Amino acid sequence: MPETSKKVMLVEDDKFLSSLIRARLEKDGFQVAQAFDGDDAIKRLPEERPDLVILDLIMPKTNGFDVLKAISLMPGLERTPVVVVSNLAQDSDVLKAQQLGAKAYFVKVKISIDDLIGKIETLVQQPIA
Repeated sequence: MPETSKKVMLVEDDKFLSSLIRARLEKDGFQVAQAFDGDDAIKRLPEERPDLVILDLIMPKTNGFDVLKAISLMPGLERTPVVVVSNLAQDSDVLKAQQLGAKAYFVKVKISIDDLIGKIETLVQQPIA
C-alpha cells in the first residue's frame, strides 16, 4: 500500500457508491472524510481541510454546484482541487462545473475507479499555485 497522508473529502449521497470509493481510496493510502449532502460538506470542509474533494452534483439540501461556489470562497480552501463524479452528462453541466473550479469530471455510468484514482493521485501531487 502506498504511503500518503493526503486527505480526501468524499461528498456523495449514494451510500453504496460512497462506501465503494472510500474503500478504494483507503486501500490506496488516503485518509477519507465523508459527507452525504452539500450542507454537511460546506459545514465540515473548513475543519477537515482536505487536499482534494470528490463531489457529486445532484444531492439533497445544497447541490454540488453551490458547494463548488462555496469552496471557491473559503479562505485556504479556494484552490483545493475538486473532482466531480455525477450522473449529469451534458456538456453544459461539465462546462459549468469547470467554470466553478472543478479540475476533473467523471460521469458515474462511465466511471472507471482506476481512472478516478489515477486522476486523484495526479491532482494531490501537484503543487497548489
